Amino acid sequence: MQPEALSALIAEFRKLPAVGLKTATRYAYALIDMSEAEASEFADAIMRAKAEIHFCSECGNYTDREVCERCLTADKRVICVVAEPRDVTAFEKLGTYDGLYHVLHGTLDFQKGIGAEQIRIKELLTRLDGVEEVIVATNPDVSGEMTAAYIARLIKPLGIKVTRLAHGIPVGSEIEYTDEMTLGKALSDRKEI
Repeated sequence: MQPEALSALIAEFRKLPAVGLKTATRYAYALIDMSEAEASEFADAIMRAKAEIHFCSECGNYTDREVCERCLTADKRVICVVAEPRDVTAFEKLGTYDGLYHVLHGTLDFQKGIGAEQIRIKELLTRLDGVEEVIVATNPDVSGEMTAAYIARLIKPLGIKVTRLAHGIPVGSEIEYTDEMTLGKALSDRKEI
């Protein structure tokens, strides 16, 4: 038996991705253990983020401006197409990519009723003036591959180079433990040294 307010708080934390019952319970107790001031700052940070963060009108990534800093200053000859804003974060950690991004906000999945009209493909096509290369960086799953092939079919006839991220064996892993699909992809995507 626990107070209804605690159960409700735990239920809200469970709505977050990858948060199970134990983690949600720890989060709830940590929040309850905060001082009034700390809890207020936490709540204010959530509400401020909800009020100020929105999608960039150009690339679709999160920003607190109309057009994000990347869209204003990046090399406009290359666009890296990703499925979700969190994918941009992964590339930004590398610190080596200096082109534009385009966030689709999903991938094609006809079984779930997600077609080209439900993701930002039309918006991508309006951004191609002066672009020399489009890097399709969707996940190497069925939906990601289907999306990549669809985008390539639309863009290649425009004379723009379309590339796909290489797939293969992760650095630091052992070949004997690599699944057949990954090993086969690594073999077919091999490069000259």
